[in-house]
Amino acid sequence: MAVHDIKRRGILLVLSSPSGAGKTTITRALVERDRRLTLSVSVTTRPRRAGEVDGKDYHFVDPKGFDAMIRDGELLEHATVFGHSYGTPRAPVLEAIDSGYDIVTDIDWQGTQQLQATIGADLVSVFILPPTMAALEARLKSRAQDSDAVVRGRMAKSSEEMSHWDAYDYVLINEDIEDSVRRVQAILSAERVRRQRQVGLAEFVNRLRGA
Repeated sequence: MAVHDIKRRGILLVLSSPSGAGKTTITRALVERDRRLTLSVSVTTRPRRAGEVDGKDYHFVDPKGFDAMIRDGELLEHATVFGHSYGTPRAPVLEAIDSGYDIVTDIDWQGTQQLQATIGADLVSVFILPPTMAALEARLKSRAQDSDAVVRGRMAKSSEEMSHWDAYDYVLINEDIEDSVRRVQAILSAERVRRQRQVGLAEFVNRLRGA
């Protein structure tokens, strides 16, 4: 067996954070900078925001369509957040992992728990914390996407969301977006060379030892 015969299983990289702490910004920066990384497009029942594109930002479906996807086993995980349902499509994620490609998604802790049960060792999870609660609130208000009432609701939920930080493989504090992106890139680079992901490595080593 030659070096090029060693294959690698792909990774599902999950980023979670309270709303406004930076998970979506970091996720999109990672995809832009790494050609080996693709974005998992989630399914949601929430209304489309201005500028969002169906199939690129989300797959937008109605509640009946979402329920049908659950019933037919088409979602790896799903959760209801702020009154709307979100889920991760099964087929494209499993196909990417089996083919040695990496895929990234930004979902909440409920979805991550489900993925830990369904994906197992192919999952790498990162939780992102804000530097302060004031910074988190300022970020939510600066997006100008939600009403004051929705912002208050997100802030109230953020403490509960942050209580699950210790269920993740890695935790980082997002003080500077560029530094945070670089740190997640370093995590991804290290995870790609984990022994368990390298299919055929044992055979390669045995051949080296017998040469």
